Amino acid sequence: MDAAGSEAEFKRTNRKPAYPIGEALRTYLAREGREVPLPVSYAELRHFTAAMPLLERGVDTLWETVAYTRDEMDRLSQGLLETYALLRGEGGMKVFSHVYVDRVDFCSFGNSQPFRVRIVNAYNENHDYFYVKVGDASRVCGLELEHLLSPNRMLYLTWGETLVEEHVTGIPGDIFATRWLEAGEHHPVRLAKELIKFEERCLVRLLGDMRAYNFVIAVTPDFDATAIRVRPMDFDQQSYDGRLRFYLPGSFKENRPFAQLCAKHINAASAAQYRREEQSLIHRRHLAAPDRVKDLLAAMRANPLTSPEKARELAEGLAEYHRDPAFRQETDMAGLIEASLARLDRVLRSA
Repeated sequence: MDAAGSEAEFKRTNRKPAYPIGEALRTYLAREGREVPLPVSYAELRHFTAAMPLLERGVDTLWETVAYTRDEMDRLSQGLLETYALLRGEGGMKVFSHVYVDRVDFCSFGNSQPFRVRIVNAYNENHDYFYVKVGDASRVCGLELEHLLSPNRMLYLTWGETLVEEHVTGIPGDIFATRWLEAGEHHPVRLAKELIKFEERCLVRLLGDMRAYNFVIAVTPDFDATAIRVRPMDFDQQSYDGRLRFYLPGSFKENRPFAQLCAKHINAASAAQYRREEQSLIHRRHLAAPDRVKDLLAAMRANPLTSPEKARELAEGLAEYHRDPAFRQETDMAGLIEASLARLDRVLRSA
């Protein structure tokens, strides 16, 4: 589907359109080792013959466990194991001979309509997941920007119209807010600090729609407290919306408990400090791989992820928010990310 067709589909379904991976982006992915032949495509997984709702403690998870004919399941299982070996070990099935496909789930909600594959170790029953999705350019660019500009390394592969992603571990934000936010088992100041830094990352690299159910909170025991990191798990809304608030997680009503936590525990001076810390980290990551970031933004510019109208709207919003007219000179989302990175360079050098 071309960009115009994608926008028309969005108007009919109220879903964000999927933007195909163009030639320039495909070349970038191949050069960086992301584009490799995959044994199973997303389209092949759509040929399931039955589906049963997946329940957790009697509650519908919105996922369905799907079934295939026996011959098809045997073929798909082998292909999915080979896919897992490519994702986790760059191929070589010998060391993965003791793992098996336990279940394939499908979610018809949301934009990506993903398949989730559960892999189990036959020796110790340890399990892992990975996802098979449509190869949307928005999502691919979001994953790559996360890999380059955040503290998180992302495992994903593409081939044709298929995208394979690792599972991002952590507690989904909406579940954390309901079950753990008031439990007192975490350090509220540390969580608030990480939420502020997370919002700064989203704004700089233009990752939108970070409502509570689109990010996870990873908690790691430390020697005197707990280490916390907030990580996105859905990159569908990379550089798509024209509204500035769409890139500020604190603006969503779904995130109100987290916004209230930050307001309670963090004053203005501390918030400014944490934003500056994250800006410095983003700047250093950019300096560590400037050519790769430049090549990615060039591929994004050749592979539009939204309409020119939305890009102009966001340019105006960023210019007002940062009080920096330089954003108004940009006409596409890649240029706006480039302007954000250039602004960080100026701000940090003048400090």
